[in-house]
Amino acid sequence: MSFEAITSIAGAEAQAKASAAAAELKSKQMLSDAETAGKAAVEAATAKAELELSELSKKANEKAKSDAGGLSGELENKKAALRAKAEAKLEQAAALVVERIVNN
Repeated sequence: MSFEAITSIAGAEAQAKASAAAAELKSKQMLSDAETAGKAAVEAATAKAELELSELSKKANEKAKSDAGGLSGELENKKAALRAKAEAKLEQAAALVVERIVNN
């Protein structure tokens, strides 16, 4: 082989090594960038999900309080009606007891 051929081959080998090193460095940088972007996307999605969960929880609590307030009012009305019936029957029962005592 001639000296020029050997020099050309050595230059091509050096250039190939430099290209391979540059490609490896670029691939590592791309991988690092992709990991960083992936972590940022996961963090953003987590933050969004936490915000949505907080809003849904707040709405659910408000609805539960509203529903409980409605049921409480309804139960108070039923309780008052039952108390009125019981008091009316108590008066009737007392009158019946007095009548039986007086008549006996």
